[in-house]
Amino acid sequence: MKVMPSMTEQTARRSIFEADAVRGLAHVFVRDLQVDATVGVHDHEKLGPQTLGISIDLTVREVPGPKSDHIADVVCYEDVVRKVGAICEQGHVNLIETLAERIAGACLEDYRVHAVRVRVEKPQAFEECASVGIEIERLQPLT
Repeated sequence: MKVMPSMTEQTARRSIFEADAVRGLAHVFVRDLQVDATVGVHDHEKLGPQTLGISIDLTVREVPGPKSDHIADVVCYEDVVRKVGAICEQGHVNLIETLAERIAGACLEDYRVHAVRVRVEKPQAFEECASVGIEIERLQPLT
């Protein structure tokens, strides 16, 4: 006989990045955003921008009660895309890890964002693979 996991076990196994009505969480995401940025430690990478692929997952605390139809009442993915563009335009960074941290920090400036996962990929780094990169997760600091 197969024993089903308890609700507590099921909740513990859920990803923090899943929408969850019980916990009042929504999932906002940006997939495979293509941006040009000057990033890298090698001399040839400092000569000009390269195209990066960036994906972002946000766990957002939902406001209890009826939902409005006003953009100001949600974490707007357009704002997230614009923040990424502005960060990439700030100038050269050596590491994509640094870029990922800056993006995560910008997303966590919104108090409604509980957690953020950022993936930065360099698809042109090596001919022999589709891409290389970094993925980080950061949580809103406890206050």
